Amino acid sequence: MGIPFAQKDNICTLELPTTCASKMLRNFQSPYAATIDQKLADAGMILLAKTNMDEFAMGSSNETSCYGPTHNPWDQTRVPGGSSGGSAAAIAACLVPAATGTDTGRSIRQPAAFCNLTGLKPSYGRVSRYGVVAFASSLDHPGPMARCAEDIALLMSAMAGFDEKDSTSLNQPVPNYQENLNRSLSGIKIGLPREYFNEHLDPTIAALLEEAIKHYEMLGARIQKINLPNSHLLVPTYYIIASAECSSNLARYDGVRYGHRCANPVDLTDLYKRSRAEGFGEEVKRRILMGTYVLSAGYQQAYYNKAQQVRALICKDFETAFTQVDCILGPTTPTTAFKLGEKAHDPIAMYLSDVYTIASNLAGLPAISIPAGFIDHLPIGMQIIGRYFAEEQLLNLAHRYQQVTDWHKQIPKGF
Repeated sequence: MGIPFAQKDNICTLELPTTCASKMLRNFQSPYAATIDQKLADAGMILLAKTNMDEFAMGSSNETSCYGPTHNPWDQTRVPGGSSGGSAAAIAACLVPAATGTDTGRSIRQPAAFCNLTGLKPSYGRVSRYGVVAFASSLDHPGPMARCAEDIALLMSAMAGFDEKDSTSLNQPVPNYQENLNRSLSGIKIGLPREYFNEHLDPTIAALLEEAIKHYEMLGARIQKINLPNSHLLVPTYYIIASAECSSNLARYDGVRYGHRCANPVDLTDLYKRSRAEGFGEEVKRRILMGTYVLSAGYQQAYYNKAQQVRALICKDFETAFTQVDCILGPTTPTTAFKLGEKAHDPIAMYLSDVYTIASNLAGLPAISIPAGFIDHLPIGMQIIGRYFAEEQLLNLAHRYQQVTDWHKQIPKGF
């Protein structure tokens, strides 16, 4: 018998519908399987279920789903994070030992942090995007979620690798991720960005991270302060680029070929308008409108092109930092899981919750979130960002930390 797992509902499967938690695709049955679905099946894993998510992966709380919100098993009045919140909640509630997610700005790591899990966003191109319904093509990263780094290493060994069906897949050898989990951390240089450890970070989260840093020092790592000077530009840069790509990718849902079609359209324009108005939820509409605006004549140069220039500066910040350190450590989220409905009507506040995670998507770098403690019985996550294709090192760092702590072994009461 194989190991059961859950698949996020924006990853195409033959056995079950793929709806992206949207009315637009409510009854869509994919005619093909995503590469990662096939790879996991080939490794002997058994697909148990598809999991709830923010509609088309657009959200930080799993509240934009057409099926309704997912609840956090640690406190069912709170969100599990988004957009892979259904996958995170399923693992936290002990329904499955592992699940897939996709990470466009935080969507594996933030739910992992909110639900006391380990979640890895691989390097861009390391895991195939073929069969993953596109949100923002240059930012989307499929990846694994589980309780510990050891399980993530097993999943990555099955999921990673070159795929000729994906033009962004990179033909690089896949290491044995389990082989070096116990490697010594002696001499490893860990960078702490001054921009992450400042007055804006919750002091209680900062204190827990300080304890984690002490563990790394005891394991032989060296700690060094670094600068990521363009961090204050992350949120606007990300949301301009992500919305632009979303607008382009979701243009295909027009009521003509597949997906929701309105009843009795009077003409083609009416078909387009009503099909999209009825099929998409409010957050998806907001991002399509924003993306269409920044790509429109007269505004593309001022917004989209400028955002891509700033993206290059953000990538340069990391290149400079990695000449000084081997990896970068910081918080995954600025707070613990927030209440259901708390930020639902304040999109700016929701977007700001991504401040620590979106940089690695813009730069295409691997990043892992691991459990690092609790505040008022709610878990927090610690994020480690690595060089391109440094997943093996991130898993080593996570595993060694988990050998000397037991945060990742805690499960919600009643589960």
